[in-house]
Amino acid sequence: MRDSLPTNWVNSTIDQVCTHPQYGWTCKAQSQGEIKLLRTTDITRGDIDWEKVPFCSQLPDNQEQYHLHDGDIVVSRAGSVGKSFMIHGEPPGETVFASYLVRFKPFIEKYYVYYFMQSRFYWLQIEEQSAGIAVPNVNGAKLAKIKLPIAPLNEQRRIVDKIETLFSDLDKGEALLKQVQQQLAVYRQSVLKAAVTGELTKDWREKNKHRLESGEALLQRILKLRRENWKGRGKYQEPVASDTFELSKMPDGWCYCNVEQLAYVETGATPKKGNKLYYENGSIPWIMSTAVNQDPINDYQSLITEKALRETNVKVFPKGTLILAMYGEGKTRGSVSELNIEAGSNQACAGLICEHLPYEIKCFLKLFLKYNYNLIRLESSGGVQPNLNLSIVKKTIFPLPSTEEQNEIVDRINDIFSQIDALEKWCSTELARSGMLRQSILKAAFSGELVPQDPEDEPASELLARIQAERASAARDGNGRRVATKRGRKAIG
Repeated sequence: MRDSLPTNWVNSTIDQVCTHPQYGWTCKAQSQGEIKLLRTTDITRGDIDWEKVPFCSQLPDNQEQYHLHDGDIVVSRAGSVGKSFMIHGEPPGETVFASYLVRFKPFIEKYYVYYFMQSRFYWLQIEEQSAGIAVPNVNGAKLAKIKLPIAPLNEQRRIVDKIETLFSDLDKGEALLKQVQQQLAVYRQSVLKAAVTGELTKDWREKNKHRLESGEALLQRILKLRRENWKGRGKYQEPVASDTFELSKMPDGWCYCNVEQLAYVETGATPKKGNKLYYENGSIPWIMSTAVNQDPINDYQSLITEKALRETNVKVFPKGTLILAMYGEGKTRGSVSELNIEAGSNQACAGLICEHLPYEIKCFLKLFLKYNYNLIRLESSGGVQPNLNLSIVKKTIFPLPSTEEQNEIVDRINDIFSQIDALEKWCSTELARSGMLRQSILKAAFSGELVPQDPEDEPASELLARIQAERASAARDGNGRRVATKRGRKAIG
């Protein structure tokens, strides 16, 4: 923050221009009740979905003390440390704020304080306050002492008007970019669907049908390769074909099979963490399901020993194995990636070993699993954390065209996806640029460079003196909390 401020500005602290920090109400959240309980998790998105805000399990004795009102600024002191949100308008129904939030009521232009809390000036101080702490957090006292430059009240309003005008233009641009991102995601999925249903290569297939091997003939060749390359995996069991009677008709020359008919599908294990002999001086890469978030997989989470390999169910998958995540919420479960190293895995991964498959078939299988991502997630079983299992993975139905058509499909997909990737990268770059531009606007705003100064404005020092006088008077009257609450809803001016 600038040491040298424009004429009529002063350096101050949050505590000098807002009510003293107030911690929220301590209780558990529940799905039904009389009064809503606003938590840190409810403000982290930058907007509040009041329908999803839970209720208090226990009501405070002095409810009004914790009630949220228009213009209140709440700040997270743990979790998303320093994240702030200003209540816009009266909340729908009575709402209190939870104990991991700290409330301030501005005595000056409320949006001026709110926008300052989005600026880099503010965040640098938050980072300094929470640095070196194992679990980052700040308390009310630290938040109160955060420094902010104060402009004259009229200039504060001009600054806020200018910020909102510029941010409105950025909002429109970002909304369009996000819309493009959504459309690209839909387009990517529609291209994948056209690929695995034969629509993408319909004309090509018609022109080349005289020279294409049927899917059925190809499947028999694959099954023969599967038997011949079983080597050392115990007694061979012929994979059972899935019932495809009720499935839609395939294009001419295609056939249905399942994943187990193509690949050896296996999983791994987690060597006991407490056994040092399984990890110390390990030399065998070992991965977890989160590894699929990168494609290909070049890194590992741990190194395990030969002893771990001998004494547990860990298997080393060869390079080129497709790894499918079977556990996990978010985007992990159902995602697929390809090993670019030899590695063992935990039990949350299914390894689709494809050494015996022609390269183009493995590529098409991987492409299909990416398309099937949303569908296979619906096949997950379980309660709070639905999971896949080996049986579901093995029985996943797969459309099999000729190897020539698979090559054509993969080539076309690669060409289209390279264009989609370029557009997605451009959108991400522009969104990042927009974020940087917001910070540039805020930097100019709180350095006195966004709007011109007016020498006729009342100096900020007089504004602060008046706030101090009114607070002192309220304290002498013994109704400081009531006056602060009233004043906090409207800038003193």
